[in-house]
Amino acid sequence: MTEIRRPDNMERITTPELANAFIEEQLAALREQIKDQKVLLALSGGVDSSVVAALLIKAVGQQLVCVHVNHGLLRKGEPEQVIEVFRNQMKANLIYVDASDRFLDKLAGVTDPEQKRMIIGNEFIEVFAEEARKQDGIRFLAQGTIWPDILESEAGIKAHHNAGGLPEDLQFELVEPVRILFKDEVRMVGEALGLPAGMVYRQPFPGPGLGVRCPGAITRDRLEAVRESDAILREEFAKNGLEGKVWQYFTVVPDFKSTGVKDGKRTFDWPCIIRAINTTDVMEVTVEHLPAELMDHLVSRIIKEVPGINRVLYDFTPKPPATVEYE
Repeated sequence: MTEIRRPDNMERITTPELANAFIEEQLAALREQIKDQKVLLALSGGVDSSVVAALLIKAVGQQLVCVHVNHGLLRKGEPEQVIEVFRNQMKANLIYVDASDRFLDKLAGVTDPEQKRMIIGNEFIEVFAEEARKQDGIRFLAQGTIWPDILESEAGIKAHHNAGGLPEDLQFELVEPVRILFKDEVRMVGEALGLPAGMVYRQPFPGPGLGVRCPGAITRDRLEAVRESDAILREEFAKNGLEGKVWQYFTVVPDFKSTGVKDGKRTFDWPCIIRAINTTDVMEVTVEHLPAELMDHLVSRIIKEVPGINRVLYDFTPKPPATVEYE
């Protein structure tokens, strides 16, 4: 088997100067490839698609059509951030699709994790395809493919998560400007392009979004409890200097209830589980032990501010035996 190499064994992007050189090289290549044609991009707000969007905006401006699909499973404030950064600040040609009800209706009563993932993935393709058909003259499809995707696909570790899936009537020529970069290099390029730090250094977020942090059949009230508790956790990590120092942290609200007392009255509500972990390769993860004062504050805020929660738990389980996510 031929060894997979990056072009000319290119130097890793480790400085702003190298990032800027890469940007200039890609801008020229994008203009040469796209010319006066239109290009379509599914803009999730994650670092890879955001960097691709920023590159294309610089390269071809309004020839880029971005589609941001809100499937109702995003974290608090994420759709608003995408709109603010790309439509308001960068003046991108951005189509925002609020498909929350459509996704949540399809997911109603579904408990199997794999079935939930399939519904979310298939529905996303359907929504994106519908928006693509409304556009005239689209020749190119931009994707946030990065080098590890290529390596894992070639090695048979997993299918290429970006390629394919669209109906046969929507066959585009691919544009993949960051496909030869590792994640840390993509982040450096994002910084050089002026993207907000919160977007460039966003912690890993699963494709099905908060759907995998709402185990069992997803209900709107429990999903909202996940969203609000997650927002509190992220806010407190930022206030306490843990943002960027802990690899991933999030909340989970499982589908069972327990008895509690609130304002002198009996409650029968969900628990909220906090998970905070560190890793270098995701094959093994260790648990971040939070200061007692911070834990007390998190418990107090989540109990008081999130409807439907009457106790807070902390997951001390490393991987293995546990996985990062719950589904």
